[in-house]
Amino acid sequence: MSRRALAGEALSTPIEPAPEATLMSTPTPREVRLVSRPVGWPTHADFEVVESCVPEVGDGQIRVRNTVMSVDPYMRGRMSAAKSYADPYVIGEAMTGGAVGVVEESRADGFAVGDHVLHGLGWREVAVLDAASARRVDAAAPDSAYLGVLGMTGLTAYAGLTRIAALQPGDVVFVSGAAGAVGSAVGQIAKALGASRVIGSAGSPEKVRHVVEDLGFDAAFDYKAAPVSGQLREAAPDGIDVYFDNVGGEHLEAAIGSLRLAGRIAVCGMISVYNDTEAAPGPRNLARLIQTRGCIRGFLVGDHYDLAGEYAKRAAGWLASGELQSRETFVDGIAHAVDAFLGVLRGENTGKMIVRL
Repeated sequence: MSRRALAGEALSTPIEPAPEATLMSTPTPREVRLVSRPVGWPTHADFEVVESCVPEVGDGQIRVRNTVMSVDPYMRGRMSAAKSYADPYVIGEAMTGGAVGVVEESRADGFAVGDHVLHGLGWREVAVLDAASARRVDAAAPDSAYLGVLGMTGLTAYAGLTRIAALQPGDVVFVSGAAGAVGSAVGQIAKALGASRVIGSAGSPEKVRHVVEDLGFDAAFDYKAAPVSGQLREAAPDGIDVYFDNVGGEHLEAAIGSLRLAGRIAVCGMISVYNDTEAAPGPRNLARLIQTRGCIRGFLVGDHYDLAGEYAKRAAGWLASGELQSRETFVDGIAHAVDAFLGVLRGENTGKMIVRL
């Protein structure tokens, strides 16, 4: 499959792809470090971009020049010292996250100079890592695809729908954050799996248009325009069977209110409360789960990597047929990585936010 077909020609990226010449070495690689733990909304003062001290490549290791890196809402939680499912970022050290790059030096079997690899040492221009923690990817697809629809983003959507929400043909599905990386994949995959109606919420009229006209959702609404509960009832007057939650708060309460008998809610994220300094009130209508025999279940994609092979095969077919498309928002340069991250928290991205290095 061509790079153009995978990216989706009808959904061209906002910025033209960087030429291959940008992969040439720069004299001094840089990285982004956390210098203070944010209270409330993060600011640029909580981070610094500094020169990296790149270690020598040891036995079983590779040196990778990153071409793209991911910025994701879950990273906000790792900036706190609070106990969570992932270790907090260390003050004064480079942060980590998904990245794809090109091998510049290898002392590991199975990896050669020029290979494209997916790994977890983003937030830096050059990384030295154990080869066991990297995975070679097909250079026929854009590197950015392996951070989005062909990577953790797509698998998150698939696992949440199939394993957590147990999606059945004919189900009515509601997804919040529908123009975001995971949400846009959820809606398209739900349709491909036989959902009878897919409804999304997004944060602007343009995103609502994109979700319906480009991604094929049956309906969508701007959650900023009116209360979510009323708009959801209008879009799904007979209720919903599945809610895929990326937002929490008002969206979760509205979904519980529209849940049909034996409805299922898969909780992937709650971006609406990530920067709160006080605990947000829970949904006021949880008792309705008793009436509907409804189920709410949270999940982490890391617990479902056994589905990766299955998803990859199905995603390839959906991409080829046009049932699955991917929109990406690019920010260029490590110096603007924090801008990209803050943009994700503010909902400025359509599809996956990618930092191009």
